[in-house]
Amino acid sequence: MTSKLWYGLLGASLAMVGTTVFAQDESSNRVAAKTDWSVFVETDPTSCWSVSAPKETINTKDGRVVAVRRGDILLFVSYIPSKGAKGQISFTGGYPFAPGSQVALEISGQTFQLFTDAATNKEMAWAPSEADDAKIITAMKRGAEAILSAQSARGTKTKDVFSLLGFTAALDEAAKRCSG
Repeated sequence: MTSKLWYGLLGASLAMVGTTVFAQDESSNRVAAKTDWSVFVETDPTSCWSVSAPKETINTKDGRVVAVRRGDILLFVSYIPSKGAKGQISFTGGYPFAPGSQVALEISGQTFQLFTDAATNKEMAWAPSEADDAKIITAMKRGAEAILSAQSARGTKTKDVFSLLGFTAALDEAAKRCSG
């Protein structure tokens, strides 16, 4: 799939992902819990996702740890068959990201860059392509934790640490439920 088409799918999926964040808190559609990861399914349109909240968050400004109010902080892998999304990585940091910024995702010494798009959804970040999604998923299956580092529009730097315990089982469950 071309990058242009992939970005189009991302844009088309934004409403779904926004719903996904809400559904994480409000949905009764959780179909499985795999240690630190959960699996949710929606039927109209069919979508499945594995999701986790961080085990640790650190917020700093001007080099000092600060207390800040953030919304949902979640790491997702989504499957949306009608949009052609198979294993789409996304992250919501619970605040608007700094315009033009990227989110660094580190797994076992490998660093990946997720892009943000203030024009469509200021609080979400995604892998730039399907190939990047696949590389990140491979690293997540092998790793113990994922660390996401970002900067808010207000200049706060954040570091969120996610456990990968149960990730592979949750991913497999979500993929199986949306395989057709």
